Amino acid sequence: MGGITVEIEFPQDMLIGLRVEPKGLKRKAKEWMALELFREGEVSAGRAAVFLGITKSQFIDLLNEREIPYLDSTADELALDVETAQIQTSAR
Repeated sequence: MGGITVEIEFPQDMLIGLRVEPKGLKRKAKEWMALELFREGEVSAGRAAVFLGITKSQFIDLLNEREIPYLDSTADELALDVETAQIQTSAR
């Protein structure tokens, strides 16, 4: 799969403030992008993991480290999903 390269000028003082080594900035920027796209619902966890070159499980661990929820459903929404699944299963 082909891709495009995006070049971004990054201010040196910002780099120092983030405590990121210049050689690690590319990786960090990809990580930030993947996390934000996932948070916004633009990509799945699996797609974000592929983009970062890690497993889905490792991506979910990364979400946990950054305190980003993997599931954004409330407890009530999850309970309703379970109830709906049970009704559909028993109707078969």
